[in-house]
Amino acid sequence: MNGAEKSDLHDIADRLIDLVRQMARELHPGQHSEQTVDLDKSLERQLGFDSLSRMELFHRAEREFSASLPEHALNQIETPRDLLREITVASGKSSSTPGNVADIQISVDTDDTVSAPENVRTLTEALAWHAARHPDRPHIYLYSDVDTADGKDAISYGELHNRARQVAAGLLARDLQPGESVILMLPTGKDYFFSFFGVLLAGGVPVPVYPPGRPQQLEDHLRRHAAIADNARAGLMITVPEAMNFSRLLISQLDNLRAVITCEDLMAAPSNPLFPESNENDTAFIQYTSGSTGDPKGVVLSHANLMANVRVMGEALKATGDDVFVSWLPLYHDMGLIGAWLGSLTHAVPLVVMSPLSFLARPQRWLWAIHQYGGSISGAPNFAYEACVSRIRDEDIGGLDLSSWRIAFNGAEAVSPGTMERFAERFSAYGFRREALMPVYGLAENSVGLAFPPLDRGPWIDRIERETFVNSGKAVASEDGSLTVPSCGAPLPNHQIRVVDETGFEVPDRREGLVQFMGPSSTAGYFRNQEATAELFDGDWLNSGDRGYMAEGEVFITGRQKDLIIRAGRNIYPAELEEAIGEINGVQKGNVAVFASRRDETERLIVMAECRHRDDGKRAGIKELINGITIDLAGTPPDEIVLAPPRSVPKTSSGKVRRQAARQLFESGADLSKSGGASVRWQIIRLILASVAPLLRRAARFLASWSYAVYAWLLLAVLGPVTWCLVFIMPTEGLGLSVVRVALRLLWRLAGVKIRVQGLENLPMDRPAILVSNHASYIDGSVILSTLPARVGIVAKSELKGNFVSRLFLSKIGTVFVERFDTSASIKDADQTVEAIKNGRSIVYFPEGTFTRMPGLLPFQMGAFIASVETGVPIVPVVLRGTRMVLRDDTGFPRPGDVQVTVLPPVMPDKPDHLSDDEKWRAGLRLRANIRSQILSRCGEPDLAHERVLHLLDPSKQ
Repeated sequence: MNGAEKSDLHDIADRLIDLVRQMARELHPGQHSEQTVDLDKSLERQLGFDSLSRMELFHRAEREFSASLPEHALNQIETPRDLLREITVASGKSSSTPGNVADIQISVDTDDTVSAPENVRTLTEALAWHAARHPDRPHIYLYSDVDTADGKDAISYGELHNRARQVAAGLLARDLQPGESVILMLPTGKDYFFSFFGVLLAGGVPVPVYPPGRPQQLEDHLRRHAAIADNARAGLMITVPEAMNFSRLLISQLDNLRAVITCEDLMAAPSNPLFPESNENDTAFIQYTSGSTGDPKGVVLSHANLMANVRVMGEALKATGDDVFVSWLPLYHDMGLIGAWLGSLTHAVPLVVMSPLSFLARPQRWLWAIHQYGGSISGAPNFAYEACVSRIRDEDIGGLDLSSWRIAFNGAEAVSPGTMERFAERFSAYGFRREALMPVYGLAENSVGLAFPPLDRGPWIDRIERETFVNSGKAVASEDGSLTVPSCGAPLPNHQIRVVDETGFEVPDRREGLVQFMGPSSTAGYFRNQEATAELFDGDWLNSGDRGYMAEGEVFITGRQKDLIIRAGRNIYPAELEEAIGEINGVQKGNVAVFASRRDETERLIVMAECRHRDDGKRAGIKELINGITIDLAGTPPDEIVLAPPRSVPKTSSGKVRRQAARQLFESGADLSKSGGASVRWQIIRLILASVAPLLRRAARFLASWSYAVYAWLLLAVLGPVTWCLVFIMPTEGLGLSVVRVALRLLWRLAGVKIRVQGLENLPMDRPAILVSNHASYIDGSVILSTLPARVGIVAKSELKGNFVSRLFLSKIGTVFVERFDTSASIKDADQTVEAIKNGRSIVYFPEGTFTRMPGLLPFQMGAFIASVETGVPIVPVVLRGTRMVLRDDTGFPRPGDVQVTVLPPVMPDKPDHLSDDEKWRAGLRLRANIRSQILSRCGEPDLAHERVLHLLDPSKQ
């Protein structure tokens, strides 16, 4: 190919990419897919082009390049490069051979200074990407009380990359083996950042741990760190000179730890230009859990896990290079390490960091850092917000401006609605907006982020009936409900959450159970801990260890599974009780542990609270108050109240109470206080009674769930063949459809599925219409057929014609079959559907094309809307709610439930007369946007119309 031909080919490629970008903008308005279009993106899976969209792209390409493309190419083109190849051949570019086309590269038009890398697979690739494009761009500001905005205490992308390479060279000089663990016991500072990436570049696995704190906790630190280092099989430790004495004690107890070194020592080694290349499936680091419910466990996280999580969190927060992230969160925990640092690194967000000790000493420093740097994203556990409310004086924050703070996430521990309201009220005078508050949900086993609420909504606080909830697990909403639970938002895109009961099957909305999750950010398990890994997984799902419930697609966390206490048939949630007890004057707020103990072979309710008072009278008064609060909230008094001296209640390094450790301390017989509970005999009687009720209730629920499932399938087994035979002998489609309606209504009645219908008056009875409905379950079509009086035909996948039984039955009731995978056949089927509508048939479309088990409305395909424009027939939106919970995808486990069918007023398309093909296409796009918006606002499920959800869909169900 000569230079002129190559230039022509590049010009065609550029014009084609512009054409695809334009269509991507039309199909997915408000998304960023059009900005990342390249020649090798999948039109279907990555850009969301359905068969009609691909046909429209074909026609536009023919007009743009004055080329006649062969019809068979419709089924062969998967990417823009494939289309480019056909265009060059059809345009007579005979010298543009397939090899020439394969060599063409189109750069993505983005602003490198503020963008996130799209195609990098690992953390090291992400750092290298930024360092190559903007090496001098500040990445991290090390905050102090002195203004550092001039950059003297800043770390640029280039400096981080270069210093990390120096550390990597030093590690390789000390014989670091591929995949070998390296303990990082470093405070927040430059050495930490250089060392973390240095370990990665050298092919090692960083294992962050927290530096030793108070001298009186030296033994506990040593024991925990030794357990981590032994489990991780760490060969090296990087620390600061001040911790060398501690490190020598540690190394003496371990066989594998061969050296303890400083970052400065490593940088003194000769440079090494060659480093091992990391793979996306390699372990990026091991995150040891805080141990709030037991001994620490090492969560294995791959580069793929982390990149998936930081990308989806950045998209959810709409993070850009114009944001500023301010954090004091520890870098040895997931929220500070992944959420704050690695997320900021990937999305080119400047990060302002301060030491956790700096915040703990003076909480106002956190707020002043946001003021000074114009912080737009920041967050912390609930106790930090409470500390700002209770410990910051007005004179400490004169002139403070928090108006730049657009995202204030609250996570990592139980979120208190009261704390959030107090914080919003206190700092509203300083520019803080309540809408910025975001209770979020995440855990180390999912990298960090799992569920976020919508931006700028503010906290959604669910008020529910306490007695109903603690006795039955049903979260009944009530305006005067005495129990408040904050929503933590909907699962992040590509991630899923479900709530299961004792049977292991999902429960309906507003029913409490065990929270499980899955997604690309999820760990493969715990490092060298098969037993814990086996407990973590339930098939493809992971157990979070948390309890909660779902409502309208969002998750509400109610407590830890291991911490739940059942007394007299009631569920007691320690976090709520601990918070209330912490408000008592004389009790150390945040230093209260509520747990169940079996020290005497009977389960007892124990309250351990730190108290500074030594006067017996004051201590007696505090115990009386604790007793009263426990009766009010738990319905029963505690069996024992332990008023412990300060610093007695075990806590994790992040400040969370370690209830199981507190229980072990109590059961060890340590003399923390004098016992003062009920008599042993009464405790035994009460606890025996309390244990019988939950056991019987769990058994009853298990039996009822399985009994109903078997009963429902037996009903179907009996009614199905009878209905099939009756339909077979009916002489007309109308009679066959009537038989099906009667059978389905009988099935719903016998199965206890209550269906309510609203808006039937909106259904045209004197003319054909196109009914468009959301799709959530296999029973959706049956629900519509049994409830709508109009004679309609369901649009179904053509694969069902391959089975004689289903083909005969569906054909007899007027089903319209369409091809999904063969583009040419799909277009022909669409034309046949248009003809059926013109002949007076009403058609039911499920424009999502498929459904998933996770709640959410998927993108709509264009078929129904183009058909409406072509025929001038109105579209009637139909909204289904509740079908997903009756029969959820991939379970085969039916449940009784309530289903709501809402028929909305019909929407007329633009008149098709005198419209060009382009105008018809745009009319279809407008119609699709209108109908989808109406259904989304009423279906009670989140919006899943993002291109990255497409690869999760099972083609066999589409």
